[in-house]
Order: sequence, then C-alpha cells, then structure tokens
Amino acid sequence: METTGTGQAEPAVIRSYVAIGDSLTEGLDDPAPDGGYRGFADRLADHLGAAASGAGSGFRYANLAVRGRRVRHIFGEQLEQTLGFAPDLVTVHAGGNDVLRPTTNLDTLAAEFEAGVRRLRGAGIRVVILSGHDTGWVPVLRVYRGRIAVFSMHLRAIAERTASDIVDLWSLGALNDPRAWSVDRLHFNAAGHAIVAARIAELLGSPMGPPELWSRPWETPPERLPRILRRRENWRWARHHLVPWLGRRALGRSSGDGRLPKRPEMRELVESAAAVEEAEAAGAVDAAELTESARAPEPAEPAAASGALDLPESVEAPDAFTAATERHEADRLDPR
Repeated sequence: METTGTGQAEPAVIRSYVAIGDSLTEGLDDPAPDGGYRGFADRLADHLGAAASGAGSGFRYANLAVRGRRVRHIFGEQLEQTLGFAPDLVTVHAGGNDVLRPTTNLDTLAAEFEAGVRRLRGAGIRVVILSGHDTGWVPVLRVYRGRIAVFSMHLRAIAERTASDIVDLWSLGALNDPRAWSVDRLHFNAAGHAIVAARIAELLGSPMGPPELWSRPWETPPERLPRILRRRENWRWARHHLVPWLGRRALGRSSGDGRLPKRPEMRELVESAAAVEEAEAAGAVDAAELTESARAPEPAEPAAASGALDLPESVEAPDAFTAATERHEADRLDPR
C-alpha cells in the first residue's frame, strides 16, 4: 500500500492546500502559459479546487517551493509559513538536493525530515510525502540510485510513524520512461508532472480519471535510439547539464539564490470549476496530453540548470576541466 492512512478524520472536501519543496514542486519543467512553470502541485490544486467548487466551497492554495532548496530550508522557512496558513493538506517533496551530496548523512537528514513532518501532523494537517524516484535509467545519475533508495525507505518509515500518506515515486513505473522527463533528465516535463498529479489525486480519493493516467500513460514503449546516437545524446547532456552543475558545485552557488516562491500567499484560486473541467476535457490531464507532451519541444530555456541537482543557469567551468569531464563522461555515459 502506498498510503498508511492519517489516523485522523480528514475533511470530506479539501479546501486549502500548501505545496512545499524544491524545483520539482515549483514546477520545472512544465511550462505555463504565463511563461512560468505549472507542475504537479498546480495541476493538483486546479483539480482539488474544481472539486471544492462543486461542493459549494472555496479553495485556497499556496506554493512555497523554490528550486535548489534543501531539507533545512523546506522544514525551516517554508514550514513556518505553512503552519501559519493552517491548510487542510500539505505535499512534501524534499531531500533531492541533500541526497545527491555524498557527504550528507542520510540518517541525520531523515531525522530532520521527520521532525518537520511531526510539526505538520501535530497541527492537524494532512501530509502527503513524495518519495525519491528511480534514477537507474539515467547514465551517471544511476550512481546515486542506492542513496535515493535508502532515503526513500526512510520516508516510508516516517510516513508510517507519523500516520502520513506517501506516494511512492520509486515504484511508479511510468517515471522510468524518458517521455516523462525534460531534456535535462532531472525534472519532469508536462507529461511527468501530469502523471504525478494524477497519482496524488488518486491517493486522496479524488481521481482525475482512470488509473491508467498514471500507471500506463503510453500504449507503446519508448523509442530506443541506436547506440551511437545514444552516446551522442549523452555527450551533449554532459556538456550542457552535468558540467555546468559541477561548476556551480565548485563555486558553492545555488540556483535558488535570490528567488522567491511563485505563490507565497494563501489565496483563493481564480480558476472556476468550469474552466478546469474545460481544460481536462481538452486533454490537460489525460493520456492524449501525456503523449503529446512527450513529443512537444522543451521550453526555450528549460531550467536545465536549476532543479533537483541544483544546476546552474550559466556557470562556465575552466576549459581544461570541461574538456576532461566531457571526454570522461562521453566514454562512460552509456556502458551497455
């Protein structure tokens, strides 16, 4: 089971929701019409807002997530603001920027995470935790697979001990498909965010549609390129995404420096239920959108440098370092 149950009487209709976390909760790489990012949290909020409106109730939503944030930030400033809002529901996706630092002690990190969740639960807030996802399909990133798995097991235990809900992204097979991911291989694209939103909605008892929306969004397997083309794509990825991240790490910078949350206030959604239903009817969260999103071009600047790995927006690494890293990664990115 992916949900442990909350152990408390939950509201029949969720009337307020706060999303806390890092770049994935902020919405990278799911472009919104206004030039910003939408993401699974905004998609879920739209859906819950439509349900609340249909029940004759208003719906309020805040998204406090900021790219590059670590657990100490999320269960620091974001937590304090969330407690002040006293929402019915909080989703938490946190830890990616910590787990990918080899010196981070995962047991200590989990204890800090649990302390934050306990404060939310102590305030009577329903908490949905999102686990880490499997990076085994991504060359280079698969080296972090063991650490992500260990931390995800910590999160399952935390959910059980705190009577929280958990969405197990690791076992969500659709996320092992490249069509769910941005060109940077670090952030969900529109299809990936729609899958995650649909899975959370299902857990909350307010499904967006049939389970196939999140369990089997594509009828065909992903295209597998010839090995030489895979190596070329991997080399390009290392040059444009991996090397700049290493440069930022060397400089001690964060992609979230100076950024503010996109929805820092708990406000009522202006979208009407009719508008959301119209969007869903047009395929906003159905399998047709998932397929089309996978084929659509990425945004002109897909935040390749600003997500779960805290990538830089523009950091030039020393030429010798860049060249050596590119040669090394080109040789090892596709060992099969």
